[in-house]
Amino acid sequence: MASIIDLKTFTDKRGNLTVIEKVIPFEIKRVFYIYGVDDSVRGGHRHHKTIQAAICIKGSCIISNNDNVKKEQFSLDAPNKCLILNPEDWHQMHDFTPDAILMVFASEYFDAADYIYENYL
Repeated sequence: MASIIDLKTFTDKRGNLTVIEKVIPFEIKRVFYIYGVDDSVRGGHRHHKTIQAAICIKGSCIISNNDNVKKEQFSLDAPNKCLILNPEDWHQMHDFTPDAILMVFASEYFDAADYIYENYL
């Protein structure tokens, strides 16, 4: 089941500093980011093994999720919100603002065989 974790953020007159330390529940093997998205829908898959942590570090987007038990939508609209997506979480990313940058940490290296494109019924 997908879940949001709040990242520790320190704020003072100089600005904000958000820390990602000891909160990602896996060893990070890959990092990628998505930006410059038009009105397209990204994702549309789940995984056999990969766990992901998604943070919209600029702008915002929506991640729709279906874990075969519950369908949910998560608004990633602050850089201190992190969405954990488990392998069973079939997800789509959409409604990106023009300035959105979605950064994703992954527990596995890219492997095309790890992707499952069929949604649950």
